Amino acid sequence: MKPITLAACIALLLTACDEPSRAVPPAGTAPPATASAEPARKVVEIQGPALEAGPGVTLGRYETRYLDPVIEELREADEAWKKEQGKATGAIRDRQEEQEEQERKDKKILKSSLPEDQRPASPDDFETVNHQPVQAQYYTGTCWSFGTTSFLESEVERITNNPVKLSEIATVYWEYQAKAARYVQERGDSFFVEGSECNSVTRMWKEHGAWPLAAYPGVTGEDPRHDHQRLYREMKAVLTAMNKKDLWDETTVLSMIRVIEDRELGRPPETFEHEGKTMTPIEFRDEVLKIVPDDYVQFISTLEMPFFVTGEFDVPDNWWHDDSYHNAPLEDFYSAIRGAITSGYSVAIAVDVSEPGKDAGNDVFFVPDYDIPGDHIDQLAREYRFAHKVTTDDHAVHVVGFTEHAGHDWFLIKDSGRSARHGKHEGYYFMRDDYVRLKVLSFMVHRDAVEELLGKFT
Repeated sequence: MKPITLAACIALLLTACDEPSRAVPPAGTAPPATASAEPARKVVEIQGPALEAGPGVTLGRYETRYLDPVIEELREADEAWKKEQGKATGAIRDRQEEQEEQERKDKKILKSSLPEDQRPASPDDFETVNHQPVQAQYYTGTCWSFGTTSFLESEVERITNNPVKLSEIATVYWEYQAKAARYVQERGDSFFVEGSECNSVTRMWKEHGAWPLAAYPGVTGEDPRHDHQRLYREMKAVLTAMNKKDLWDETTVLSMIRVIEDRELGRPPETFEHEGKTMTPIEFRDEVLKIVPDDYVQFISTLEMPFFVTGEFDVPDNWWHDDSYHNAPLEDFYSAIRGAITSGYSVAIAVDVSEPGKDAGNDVFFVPDYDIPGDHIDQLAREYRFAHKVTTDDHAVHVVGFTEHAGHDWFLIKDSGRSARHGKHEGYYFMRDDYVRLKVLSFMVHRDAVEELLGKFT
């Protein structure tokens, strides 16, 4: 018998190792009736060197995996089933979303109205302080900046006789930096929301200064309307992610928040031109506006603490826990607001606007008798609503006028919110005295307007 060469042995071994069950079906063989045809298989042979002076041999090969036709048919059937299930689920979700949207549109809210002769007819009925035209906040939760900036614009004109339109969003920009910093410092145990308090504006002005609107409009796209939906959503997502990963490097987090702010709002310039002069925001605040942030004081009226002391305004939007609020009895609280506006000072107020006595179509805020009769509104009635969260810190607006009508005090409210554009007098409301007593939570005013009341505080 002729001896077998090494090359022949390798060839025989390779042939024996090729499993018959995985071989390509012979040409012309039909697949089972229930199975799909096997796709063509690709083969790449591995050639070995010549051995013992003989020819080169095929040592092995790469080939596409054999796909069993029956298994493939079952897999494809399952994929088709999942696709159909996905379509059905998608249709159900679409129907549910449409239903939720329709329910949102159909939601009914209890509203009340006053007879026409019992309410002022127009802003012209009021004695007013000088103030800038109404500026809409559009889709933002930053009424605190719009209302207080409007208040400070009136203060600038009162102090300097020089009207200036100021940027609301510059303050918002730095406020978000401060909120994010505290969120990191407190390891997530700090309120990061769009809302804030009136004295956030003076707090930011004290640190960063102020900008005219012409120098910083606070929008980056072609649409001049403010829309902070994506801004807030993405900043919140960054902070939530850092919290979950327990990553608390303040510099890194603030730089990430700033990237989002710069894209959505633009960065407030370090210097700008105003009336032919290059200024910093601090110089603009001091030399042009002549605003001293520490000259502005805040008042509350609550039984949570003794009267005529200062303490914390216990609401979520006071996220930095400011404890400089002056707590006054209701009668002093109301008289201070009335006295300021009738003496030529305006007032910024935080107020609950989610009440049936808010009649946007007629530009009116009042307390209907079925809620509580006006002569029953006292310190305890007010406190009851605070304690049970019936009165909440919803909105900030600017008091710019006063009149008496039908036996009541009425206050002219300048409002940046959208509902103030649903009535006859765009951007204005008429607020009756009973609503001020029951539903105004706090107010800010220049200290000169309340000098006598401040003298009662220790």
